[in-house]
Amino acid sequence: MKKLSQLTDEELALEYVNGNNRAFDELLARTQTGIYSYIMFIVRSKEAADDIFQETYLKAIRKLKMRKYSPSGKVSAWLIRIAHNSIMDWYRRQKARHLIDTDGDEQIIAQMSDRCSMETSREDKLSNAQVLNDVRSLIDFLPEAQQEIVKMRYYQNMSFKEIAEQTGVSINTSLGRMRYALINMRRLAKENRMQLQLA
Repeated sequence: MKKLSQLTDEELALEYVNGNNRAFDELLARTQTGIYSYIMFIVRSKEAADDIFQETYLKAIRKLKMRKYSPSGKVSAWLIRIAHNSIMDWYRRQKARHLIDTDGDEQIIAQMSDRCSMETSREDKLSNAQVLNDVRSLIDFLPEAQQEIVKMRYYQNMSFKEIAEQTGVSINTSLGRMRYALINMRRLAKENRMQLQLA
């Protein structure tokens, strides 16, 4: 039999479901840094991040014990979804929902491809290419549901109605996911001191 350290994250989750508590310890050791960083990035408060982190893993344990995990995707993505939901619950509890106007952000991102096709100097082209690479890397850090919405909207030019139909959610849910995606990308860019300004 393989040692726990040789198992994939998905295999560790299933081992825990089957009663091996040490498998969860190994899974926690592998995933905790990424999950905590994601939470801290969103809430920007150590105290809140600690609470949400603990809540995330307690929810994960409950779901695993109730056999509500299916190894159809990465465990880390599954944990990020749980963390994201825990963050949203925390915001609701804090009554800290701030309506953020993302129309300007959406317009900026939508214009990126148009502006990149304009004739620019070699230096500007290199700078613009770097900005677009940075945007792509930011998208990769988003939870899967938000990644999906952003890619459909900006890379496939789909309307929110089309996105809602294809993903099986309401238009409001699609708009909400886009809003959170833009908020997350803006915060991540600021955190990493990325300049997302096209030349």
